[in-house]
Amino acid sequence: MTADFPSIDNLQAALKKHDYIADRGLATAIYLALKMQRPLFLEGEAGVGKTEVGKVVAAILDTELIRLQCYEGLDIHHAVYEWNYTRQLLSIRLHEHDQTQLTEEDLFSENYLIERPLLRSLRSPSQTALLIDEIDRSDVEFEAFLLEILSDFQITIPEIGTIQAEQIPIVIITSNRTREIHPALKRRCIYHWIDYPSFNKELDILTTRYPQIESKLAAQITKFVQELRQADLYKTPGVAETLDWAAALLSLNQHALSADTVEATIGVLLKYREDIETMNGEKISRILSQIEENA
Repeated sequence: MTADFPSIDNLQAALKKHDYIADRGLATAIYLALKMQRPLFLEGEAGVGKTEVGKVVAAILDTELIRLQCYEGLDIHHAVYEWNYTRQLLSIRLHEHDQTQLTEEDLFSENYLIERPLLRSLRSPSQTALLIDEIDRSDVEFEAFLLEILSDFQITIPEIGTIQAEQIPIVIITSNRTREIHPALKRRCIYHWIDYPSFNKELDILTTRYPQIESKLAAQITKFVQELRQADLYKTPGVAETLDWAAALLSLNQHALSADTVEATIGVLLKYREDIETMNGEKISRILSQIEENA
């Protein structure tokens, strides 16, 4: 898969072509994960673009993206496979009606097997991109099970046997670090921390995604969000919120920020009442004044 990217620069350019601005460190981590066929483990605050890495990697490699969204209570039946019990029951009743024999081997055959994301990625005849999103939301037990899969890229189904990956998938694992992930899992991965971007990088991301935006408004949006991240907030806005806010302001045909516009649209940036109350009119006006002074 790295044949198309003889260098990190080529990969970085391909990412940008798909509207993803990656700094040298992230581009290097992605390149090494592809080159070494190792899972890529991305940590960082929510909204900094971790999930988007999985999507854009699948896009630039023109391969299927298989996404496993993690959550508390996620188990093997939702992540790997389960049996179609309804079809099995119907088949049993049909054979009873016809008075024909149905063996356990027949009942637990692939005809009744439901593939979940992990199994789908291993059984695919072509290489897929497997995005294991927000692994920190899952339980420790699932993390241990995933460790076994990523070690050998195989799964054992008791009724069928061991299934080995036909093509080792490109694995991207993300975490918002709401809890620590076991070091044994991280050791099997190429690790990279995605931080909030600098002003110039975030401005580049914004203008790449919305090339029609006026330069003055783009700079004001970026600077305002950068200032918000210095405030004492419950939930700091990420790049995703920056882009959402820019889209909202473009929808309102805004050409520059004003205190009234910011107050009216602050709910696009901040998602908690306490944070919105913290950013009252006086604080908004002060940030806007600072932006104007530094323009």
